[in-house]
Amino acid sequence: MPPREYHFWVYILSSRSRNLYIGMTNNLIRRTATHREEVPGTHTHRYAIHRLVYFEYFRYVRSAIAREKQLKHWTREQKIELIEQINPTWEDLFPKLQERQMVGTLEGDLSQK
Repeated sequence: MPPREYHFWVYILSSRSRNLYIGMTNNLIRRTATHREEVPGTHTHRYAIHRLVYFEYFRYVRSAIAREKQLKHWTREQKIELIEQINPTWEDLFPKLQERQMVGTLEGDLSQK
């Protein structure tokens, strides 16, 4: 029996006015979809934070947790610089992820850490 593979993502969501939310998940599409449901009483609903603007893939949960903590301690300027290195137009990446999932290439296209 082959060893089970695990997949983890650290992600940043943004509102149109660039309020940011950083999270970690083992299912990026499902988690982003949950944020987009705009559940009343949540931080992402209150500030209309639902645009996926950045994500990183990790094979190991401890690496993902460490990166999430690191990003949460960064200044706002550092977070914005990180996003703009990968996504200078702050495009919502969620629709592209959905397309990739349908083709089955989500993990294969991302660098593993």
